[in-house]
Formats: sequence, C-alpha cells, structure tokens
Amino acid sequence: MSYSELIQAYFERSVALQWYWTIYVLVIGGVGGFSIFRQRPEMVTTLLVTLLYAGFAFKNLGAIEATAEEREAIRSAIKDYPASGSNAADITRVRDKLEPQLPQYSIAGAQYFHVVCDLLTIAFLWAKEWQRRKTAEQSPAPVAT
Repeated sequence: MSYSELIQAYFERSVALQWYWTIYVLVIGGVGGFSIFRQRPEMVTTLLVTLLYAGFAFKNLGAIEATAEEREAIRSAIKDYPASGSNAADITRVRDKLEPQLPQYSIAGAQYFHVVCDLLTIAFLWAKEWQRRKTAEQSPAPVAT
C-alpha cells in the first residue's frame, strides 16, 4: 500500500467514524422526540423503546470502536511508512505537514461519552414516562354520560 493510499484510507475511516456519530445523534433525537410527543403513559412502549435503543447503542458503540481501531492502525502505518524511493522527498514534505495534524483517537473517551449519553437518554425516556403517569393520575376522570 502506498503512502497516498494510507492517507486516503485514514480519511475514509475518519468519515465513517463521523457517520456513526451522526447516526447516533439522530437516533437520540428521534427517541427524545418520540418520548416528548407521546401523551398517554404506556409502560410497555417505554420498555420496548428502551430495549431497542439499548440494542442500537450497543451495536453503534461496537462500530465506533472497530472503526476507531482501524483508523488508529492506519495512522500508525502512516507514521511508520518509510520515506524511500523516487518519491521520498514528497513523502517527507507531506509527512512534515500532515502527520502532526492526525490526532490520536481516544477510544476510551468515546466509550465513556457514549455510555454516559446512553444512560442519560434512557433516564430521559423513563422520566418522561413518569411525568406522563403523574399527569394522568392528577387529571380528572372523564364524566360518564
């Protein structure tokens, strides 16, 4: 694999990583919106949404971890690539400018952030369910005619 192919692969993995985070944020927004606009308390629905969200979050975190590990392996290969051959000067010039800008991805930081957001999302789902139940208990019963 050439130096330019490694750089291209690095940025492809970076884009994939961004897409996983974008999908994650969109799903959190969808789950939050669904929970906000529901009016009747339904424990089964809240439980089902919680389980589906937890499954999604688990798989999404796994995809983020795998993609981040791939990106870090490519980053390591870029740093170890020998500057030799007819394009050694080009590799050296690009390396001097590019490599300091390739940050190391904190997989542990991403895991902690993801899990905290997951717990907050699930807590929000259940807080809204509790609020709906409390509101339903306080509202007057319909008058039978």
